[in-house]
Amino acid sequence: MRPVTWHAWAALGAVLIAAVVRVGLKSSGGGMDNAIVVRAAEAWLEGRSPYADRHFLYLPGAVLAAVPQALLPQSVVRFLVPAGVTASLVFGWGCALRIHGVPWRSRFGVLGLLALAVGFAPFGHLIKLGNWTVASAAALPLALLLICRGRWGAAGLVIGAVVAVKPLLVPVLLLFVFARRWRALGGAVLVPGVVSSLAALTMPDPAGFFTRTLPFLLRGDDSFVRLYEASPAAVLPRLGVPEGVATLIALVAAGVGVWCAWRRWRGGGAQEPRVVETAVMLMLAAFLVSRPSYDHYLLVAVPLLLAGVLVPGAVAREKWFWLALVPQVPGFTWPWLEPGTRRAFRDCVTLCVLAFTVGRSCLRPRAVNLGGAGPSEALESAVPVSRAAF
Repeated sequence: MRPVTWHAWAALGAVLIAAVVRVGLKSSGGGMDNAIVVRAAEAWLEGRSPYADRHFLYLPGAVLAAVPQALLPQSVVRFLVPAGVTASLVFGWGCALRIHGVPWRSRFGVLGLLALAVGFAPFGHLIKLGNWTVASAAALPLALLLICRGRWGAAGLVIGAVVAVKPLLVPVLLLFVFARRWRALGGAVLVPGVVSSLAALTMPDPAGFFTRTLPFLLRGDDSFVRLYEASPAAVLPRLGVPEGVATLIALVAAGVGVWCAWRRWRGGGAQEPRVVETAVMLMLAAFLVSRPSYDHYLLVAVPLLLAGVLVPGAVAREKWFWLALVPQVPGFTWPWLEPGTRRAFRDCVTLCVLAFTVGRSCLRPRAVNLGGAGPSEALESAVPVSRAAF
């Protein structure tokens, strides 16, 4: 695999550093979403309930995790957070590459990350907001890499640690159910359970997440937040569809997505794409119905799919995959969709087309490995030409 030139490294470094500095100069709390978590930690330090702010949608463990930021000077936090978000996204991309045996220092590794940074709008949005979704975007590729190497227990602990802060990766627990890895599933459930319980005991209202946040999430009645939600359950009512009908459509779509993920797992084939496509399908199915569901949630799925583009038959080789990403091209002017509050419409298109593409791939018949070769060996023998080109 050809090494990347220093020009590509320089371009990538310039783009990532510029993004960090830009956010640091324009935001005082490391991004709007990160500031919400930091305010919750400050409220806890002052003896108040973090859940008094209805926009704080995290588990109790996130409050304690944000305490170091609350104690640091704002001049440090405003640059430290976007730098940390960027580093986490780079780490997640590196793990996604390693799942398919692609060196992160290869030409594809560097140029692929550069393409995500400049050509995929949610990448910049996540750095700008400082949203803690980045923990899931980094942890899921790491967990799937561990699974592909047979380390299910360690993968369960990684998923559990992230869920203890933000429960975004809960749908991936179904992957452990499909694989009947009950001990690993137990670890993934036990870690957030213990962390959340212990952290909740330190709160003025230990049940605040269940009495305030969870009802808010189930109702989804925040008029401001609804304008930016990308799930069909939130977007269709804005187009005149009755809310009950929209919710039913989203639930059916999510159910079909889970069924497709199950079929993909049962379908066998090479281990790496099997694990990735099953996990990504589970996440996309959840995004179709979850409230809220934002554009930067796509960073949990898209890098994992893009990293496998060198593998024959990969989802990222489908034309529908690239069509799904077209609405996320930064700077492109879309007729009638320019106001920020209308962005959810194109985000919904991306989410639905991407879910359709992955779902269709999950239902595709798979070749059976013969001759006793393991999944990894079969994959290695299938793509030498494609990888050598990069």
